[in-house]
Amino acid sequence: MRTKIYLLIIPVLLFACNGNENKSDAYGNFEAKEIIISAETQGKIIEFKAEEGQKLEKDQIVATLDTIALSIQKEQLLAQKQAVASKISNINAQIAVQEEQKSILSTEKNRIEKLFKDNAATQQQFDDITGKYDILEKQIAVTKTQIASISKEIKVIDSQVKLIEEQKSRAIIKNPIDGVLLEKYLEENEIAVPGKALYKIAGMEEIELRVYISGSQLPNIQSGQKVKVYIDKDDETNQEYEGVVFWISDQAEFTPKIIQTKEERVNMVYAVKIRVKNDGKIKIGMPGEVMFN
Repeated sequence: MRTKIYLLIIPVLLFACNGNENKSDAYGNFEAKEIIISAETQGKIIEFKAEEGQKLEKDQIVATLDTIALSIQKEQLLAQKQAVASKISNINAQIAVQEEQKSILSTEKNRIEKLFKDNAATQQQFDDITGKYDILEKQIAVTKTQIASISKEIKVIDSQVKLIEEQKSRAIIKNPIDGVLLEKYLEENEIAVPGKALYKIAGMEEIELRVYISGSQLPNIQSGQKVKVYIDKDDETNQEYEGVVFWISDQAEFTPKIIQTKEERVNMVYAVKIRVKNDGKIKIGMPGEVMFN
């Protein structure tokens, strides 16, 4: 009779030790860090091939906006720059003529100055040649300032061209992180405007488990604590992961209905978030369990 009793007890113990039955300290669901990608420039969407549920890589081109208007503006600015730059050639030619005149006046001025010292030239002659020379020097200085002004104008045009090139680069929408496209807000041939959402993506390399704990559990949990996280591997066993507590709510709330039984829903609990490295098996919304000790 005793042998039969032992045979009955052994299977019960084995079943109790299988998986993670009745060991978990808290339960919850997995969440992912979601990012909403918005347009940074205006334009018609000419290509948007990514679909909801698709895995996207970092820096992958997801969409392209029409940049014809920007290209036309760039061409206009380059033509304007060429026209402005041509003024510099004219001014340099003008300065060359003035410098030649200055050289001739300088020779004449030196001759009159020698004659004046030898009393062979009058004060009037000396003052006239000196005045003409000084006036010409001032004219050359004024002409040279025009080059500086035109150079600044060219610099402004170059900045405008650079801005257009930047806007054109932003018309190519590159995905910022590795993740899964959750939702598209615009389609091809629709108009994107700055700040308007294009799509929502969730990073899946690291995923977060949000669980709820009681007030009695709270003193034993701290940020940075390593814990064991479980998901359903099959109908009878669980798969274990290592997790790290990175956020603990400082305010109590009622237990969410989707987590606990009807009797436990009235309890006040604290939300805790646990970061878990994802091997691809954990999905958004999947239930999970955690052991803190």
